[in-house]
Amino acid sequence: MENGPKISIRPMGSQEALVAADLRRVMVAYRDVLLTHQQVINRLNVYPVPDGDTGTNMARTLEAVVEELDGLGPDESMVDVCRAMAHGSLMGARGNSGVILSQFLRGLADRFGRGATVGSTDMAEALVHASDLAYEAVMRPVEGTILTVARAAGEGASTVAAAGDRLVGVAAAAHRAATVALADTPNQLEVLAKAGVVDAGGAALVLLFDALLLVLDGRPMPDAPPLDSLAPGAEMCAAEEGLAGGPRYEVMYLLSAPDDTIGDFKEVWAGLGDSIVVVGGDGLWNCHIHTDDIGAAVEAALESGRPRSIRVTDLHEQVEEERWVREGAAASEPELAGPPPTTGVVAVVTGGGVGRIFRSLGVHHQVLGGQSMNPSTAEILAVVEQVGSDEVVILPNNANIIPVAEQVDSLSDKVVRVVPTKSIVEGFAALLSYDPAAESKANAEAMAGSASHVVSAEVTRAVRDAPTEAGPVRAGDWMGLSEDGVLSIGDSPAAAACPLLERLIGPRHELVTLIEGEGATPGDTRRISQWLSDRHPSVSIEVHHGGQPLYPYLLGIE
Repeated sequence: MENGPKISIRPMGSQEALVAADLRRVMVAYRDVLLTHQQVINRLNVYPVPDGDTGTNMARTLEAVVEELDGLGPDESMVDVCRAMAHGSLMGARGNSGVILSQFLRGLADRFGRGATVGSTDMAEALVHASDLAYEAVMRPVEGTILTVARAAGEGASTVAAAGDRLVGVAAAAHRAATVALADTPNQLEVLAKAGVVDAGGAALVLLFDALLLVLDGRPMPDAPPLDSLAPGAEMCAAEEGLAGGPRYEVMYLLSAPDDTIGDFKEVWAGLGDSIVVVGGDGLWNCHIHTDDIGAAVEAALESGRPRSIRVTDLHEQVEEERWVREGAAASEPELAGPPPTTGVVAVVTGGGVGRIFRSLGVHHQVLGGQSMNPSTAEILAVVEQVGSDEVVILPNNANIIPVAEQVDSLSDKVVRVVPTKSIVEGFAALLSYDPAAESKANAEAMAGSASHVVSAEVTRAVRDAPTEAGPVRAGDWMGLSEDGVLSIGDSPAAAACPLLERLIGPRHELVTLIEGEGATPGDTRRISQWLSDRHPSVSIEVHHGGQPLYPYLLGIE
C-alpha cells in the first residue's frame, strides 16, 4: 500500500456489517484515490463534450463530502454519516459527472441510513437504488457512460447477495461487474472507440468499489497509470467530437424550489440544451445543463424558485484556463487607508498583469475568472462583501459572467450594480468614468457609456477545423475575433492581429490598447506596432502585459 492513500483500515474478515465509521473511511479513501487518479481520468474525458475535467469534478465532489463528514463528532451514527454524505455531495457537485455521482451517493445514503449497520443484502439493494436514482436524474440517459457502470455494479452485487454471499463478496462482485461494464463502454459509444479509451466517469466510479474493498478487506488501491499510457487520440477526439456541434456553455446552480415544480422546470430545460441533470429533493436541487442560451437557462429557475451559486463555463476553452485559475491566488487586497469610497468596484480579472492594471486604476477587489473558468455568484458575492463601501459596481469583463454577476444584488445587503463589460479592455475603459465619490447608479451609467465607446477584439488559436466568416480555419491557426465573429486568420498571432485591426479601425479612432497574454512574443508585438505605425500613423498604441491564458493579444480600439 506504499503507493495508495494513507488511511486507517479495519479489515472485516468474516464480519457481515458495515458500520458508520467504516462508511466514513470509505468516503475518505474514495476522495484520496480520486485525487491520485484525477489527471488520468481527465485525459479519458471525451464525451459528450470536454466539459472540463471529469476527474477533477468528481474529486471536488468527494472533497465536499469529506468536508461535511469532518464536521461530525466522534460518535456519529449511520444516519449522521449518510446525511452528511448526501448533503455534501449535493452542495459540492461540479460538472455533469459530479452531479450524477452526487445522485448515486444520495441513493446509497437513502438505503444505508435505514439502520445502524449495512449487511450484504442492504449493500446490494443500495447499489441498485443508487443506479436507479442516477438514471432518473439524467433527462436523456446514454449507455456506455457512468450510468451503465453503476447499473452493472448493482446487478452484480444483487446476484451474489441473493446467493447468500458475505458482504465482502458482494462488494467484490460489484467491483467485477463494474470493471467489465467499463471495459465495454467503447463498444457502446463511438466517440470512446475512436479515442481508444473507456468512459471517464465510469472509470472514476469503479474506484469507489476499490475504496470499499480497501476498508472491508484491506485490499490495496490501484496505482494510477502513467498519462502517456493513454491512447494518443483521446484529446484530439474530444476536441473534434465534443466541439463539433454541442452546446457551448455549461450552466450549473443550486435551486431552492418546491419539489412539485421541478417537473415543469425540467420540461423547460429540455428545450434549451442537453446533458441535463437535476438532483436533490426537499426543496434544494443541484441543476446542470449544456446550452447555448445562458440567460434562458438561469431564467427558467425563477419560475420555480430561487437560483444561487450560479456557475457558467465556456466548454470550448475550459481545460486550458482552469489551469490558470487553479494556480492563481485570491486577487483581492486590502483597500487603501482612509474612509471607503461611496462606490467601490469589483472586477473579474484573467491574469496577473491584468490584475495589476486594474489595481493601478483603483480596483483593489478582484475575482479570478475568465473566458472559461467563470466565477460563481457565491465567489463574486464573497468579494463584494469585502468591499468597505455600501454601494458596489461589478465589472464582469466577460459576456458569460454578466448574468452571474447580476444575481449578486439580490443576495447582498449592499447596493450592487453591474456594468455589462464584455471584455477586459471594456473594463479598463469603464474605469475612466469611475467617480469614487458618486453613487453607484451614476457611476454605472457613466461607466457603461465609456465602455460602449471601445471596440473589443482578441487573437486566439483554433482548436479544430471549421468554416468561418473569414474562410476555412484549421486547428492550430491563429484567428482574430470581434463581436462579429472570426475576421482574420493567420499563421502567427501578428499575422492574425494586423488584418483584424485593419477591419476594425475607423477614421475617428485614435488609440489601440494591446494587452499581451500567454503566447505573445516581443517579435509579434513589434510587428503589430510597426504595422499600425505604417498603416495608421495617426493612431497611437499602448502595450500592457496582462498574462491572460488562451489569448496572446486582447485589443481595444478607441
